[in-house]
Amino acid sequence: MQRPHRKNSRRIGLAALIVFFVLPMAKSQEPTITPNYREADIRQIVEAVGEVTGRNFILDPRVNAKVTMLSSTPMTPDAFYEAFLSILQVNGFIAMTAGDIIKIVPDASARQYSGLLTTENAAADDIVTQVVRVDNVGAAQLVPILRPLIPQYGHLAAHPGSNMLIISDRASNVDRMLRIVRRIDQANDEEIEVIRLEHASASEVVRVMTALTQTPRADGVPVTTTLVADSRTNSILIGGDKSERLRIRALVTHLDTPLEDGGDTQVRYLSYADAEELSTKLQQHFAQQAAGEAGAPSANSTNQVSVWADTQNNAIIVSAPPKMMRSLMSIVDKLDIRRAQVLVEAIIVEVVADRSADFGVTWATDGSGSNSAIGITDFSGVGTSVLDLGTAIGSGGAGNPAGLIGQGITLGVGRITDSGTSFAAILSALQGDANTNIISTPTIVTTDNEEASLNVGQEVPFLSGSFSNTGSVGGAINPFQTIQREQVGVKLTITPQINRGDSLLLKISQEVSSIAASSEGAADLITNERTIETTVIVEDGGILVLGGLIEDTLRESEQRVPILGSIPILGGLFRSRSSDLVKTNLMVFIRPKILRDSSQTAMETDSKYNMIRQSQQGGRVNLMRDADRPVLPPLEDYKYTPVPETEEISENDQ
Repeated sequence: MQRPHRKNSRRIGLAALIVFFVLPMAKSQEPTITPNYREADIRQIVEAVGEVTGRNFILDPRVNAKVTMLSSTPMTPDAFYEAFLSILQVNGFIAMTAGDIIKIVPDASARQYSGLLTTENAAADDIVTQVVRVDNVGAAQLVPILRPLIPQYGHLAAHPGSNMLIISDRASNVDRMLRIVRRIDQANDEEIEVIRLEHASASEVVRVMTALTQTPRADGVPVTTTLVADSRTNSILIGGDKSERLRIRALVTHLDTPLEDGGDTQVRYLSYADAEELSTKLQQHFAQQAAGEAGAPSANSTNQVSVWADTQNNAIIVSAPPKMMRSLMSIVDKLDIRRAQVLVEAIIVEVVADRSADFGVTWATDGSGSNSAIGITDFSGVGTSVLDLGTAIGSGGAGNPAGLIGQGITLGVGRITDSGTSFAAILSALQGDANTNIISTPTIVTTDNEEASLNVGQEVPFLSGSFSNTGSVGGAINPFQTIQREQVGVKLTITPQINRGDSLLLKISQEVSSIAASSEGAADLITNERTIETTVIVEDGGILVLGGLIEDTLRESEQRVPILGSIPILGGLFRSRSSDLVKTNLMVFIRPKILRDSSQTAMETDSKYNMIRQSQQGGRVNLMRDADRPVLPPLEDYKYTPVPETEEISENDQ
């Protein structure tokens, strides 16, 4: 029973639509319709609109709503279609045109479908994507202003590169947005005024006025006035709104007044320069300018300029006529600037390989049994020899075997008898290898054109002599040794000069000394010393090799008994040989970096500080559970936020 009822309801709805459809009385008159719906299914309305307007529709499965539409006057099919689009908008749906097909989808997914690219020939509720070019205002600045005017399903974005806005919304709202953008995108009619000063200094007046104009206004309107000083012509350039320009012009005119008698003195607080040094140079400069043709200063001008320094406040006090005061303050403005700093990092690499080998045989024979040697050999540099052994035994050194053993290996053979032939032979052999690998990177920071030095090392004691004296009590012997201490380490002295651009002129004096590892096992210390003094030009952040040394040294020596040492095989008993091979590779590099502002200085400091902190091993101390290993605290503990200083303007500054 329900299915026929639904069919009847559908027929009734279509019949109602047909009843409201009235044919024209004349051929030139369009057909009209007076639709009236109460709680009708929106799908039935779509079907009716399709029959009246001849359009084809595709409905999203999510399109489902009950619609009420009441009309008391007839409307054309086009007007009926516009009303249908309004019905869709009220219920959260939108009609997207794609060729001959109209898609009806929820408006939340409207941006996923292609729409029209212009509002021309578009219905009020059609989705349009418009690209708007902005000429006088930044497109990104308009996005926060226009965003509240775009519904959630719309889209608004700025492309800073081309200064364009992209707007996607219904055609009616896009038209409204275009009108708003045109009213905002107006050319600025601000002009630039030039005010020439007669008495005051342009740079000082700009400093005072800038502090005044940067104060936020009570009404929240941003201040767009710009002031620039031209020291060459002692003029001020003012840009901004006309009313602001008039206000600033009046203030500048008030400040540009001649000073009263005795009021031509100013106190200038310096930020970076040294007051005492700068005051001396300024006084000399103006004294030379005031000198007459004969070379003597004229009394009319020398007494007019006086510059002296207040070291406690790092300020200079200047007394001069207005014209000379402006010239002097212009010089101070150019000299009292923040000087750049230079971070210099030296890279020192030294690799030394030292190899040595010694081999020798010494022997002695006695054929009479009366302890008189009839044959003996002795060579220098072979360690313990037969002669050393015999001397030690004769002096009672046999009780100290450690004193008879040389370096390396010592082998002895022989036979000692009361009668017959006695003989003894000692073979000594020694081979040594020593490798030295040194890498150091001393780093130093200094101001431009200021010498700085770094010295990192230690004092090493060297035995310079020894003596003994007999005491007065009991004849005791007191041995003494004299020690001389020499510094071993890295010394770096540098004077950087920042040239035009990003290059640096570096005057460098560098010395590297170290204790060498000897392959010969000598008891005395051997120090290596490397010194470089040069002047180079390096680019900012570049690496330059200052110099180096690549050395291969081979020393071979042979000692032998004449004739006997030349006998093959058997001659080895009458020879002593030694070889020493030393290879040295040394290179010194330099890497400067300019630190122009506080941010670069902070970055370099943070990186070095964190590198040292990360290299420290934290945790508990071994065997001490209640103690922690010392670790640098986080760098944030040392940082602080500086309190901005309020600059007071005195009458003299004005």
